[in-house]
Amino acid sequence: MFVKDNHIKSVELYFEEKLRDIFSGSEIKTISKSLIAQRLGFAFDDYLLHKDGTVSESDLLFFRGAIKRLLAGEPFQYILGETYFYNLELKVKPGVLIPRPETEELVNWIVEDIQAQKKESETIILEDWCTGSGCIALALKKALPNAQVKAIDYDDAALTVAQENVVFTGLEVVVEKQDALNISQTAPKGLDVIVSNPPYIPNADKSFMADHVLDHEPGIALFVDDKDPLVFYRNLGMYGMVHLKEGGSIYFELHENYAAATQNLLQSMGYFMVELKQDMQGKDRMLKATKF
Repeated sequence: MFVKDNHIKSVELYFEEKLRDIFSGSEIKTISKSLIAQRLGFAFDDYLLHKDGTVSESDLLFFRGAIKRLLAGEPFQYILGETYFYNLELKVKPGVLIPRPETEELVNWIVEDIQAQKKESETIILEDWCTGSGCIALALKKALPNAQVKAIDYDDAALTVAQENVVFTGLEVVVEKQDALNISQTAPKGLDVIVSNPPYIPNADKSFMADHVLDHEPGIALFVDDKDPLVFYRNLGMYGMVHLKEGGSIYFELHENYAAATQNLLQSMGYFMVELKQDMQGKDRMLKATKF
């Protein structure tokens, strides 16, 4: 046996021994406790109630396999099959981008804007383009229950996970297949909000990125052609000029190196009050543009 015995404490020590060279102590505790709790079928918050328990032979094989995947660089969220985003538990799996903390900041900006305008009790019509796992759309629906929310993507893997998350969360969000680079203009006008975290990393940036991202997360959700890194912002900006209501706003997550260029692009389209917002790292990572 590759552990001392089948007690949970021994499994925790096995995680620590195998992962100490690539994760911090706090990360290892989160990883081990999350996987043990999920595998044994109890809530993470109830871990202390079960810490003196035991695991089966098949459980031990599962944990050994999970550690091998972690050592190979696979993101922990894919192994666990879930993640937390804006106080919402969501399903994730290989082929779908793992939600990032800076995207939570984008969601929070939208929620705060709508609350500041005292519109959260109104029916807000909102579309989330390049939705991926559905994280933005679902988080906004939870925060703004009266909103009518549509989650849009072109990738079938993303649409499958987004629909699974609609069912998993019980939130009323419509999932729709549509290509942001070839947008149908049949959608109804009068949208209050459009939001998107589109692909925005030029292919040339791959050499600066971590291997675990390049090897495991979907390139279709990350990368754009070096020759036209603003293509998604241009297409969605044009769509917004047609489909947003007067006073409606479009929100984007951005590449910090193209923030000023994206701001200029939206201003040239006729949007006003085109604002950049920094994330917690002090990077220009978000944009809001309002239609006359």
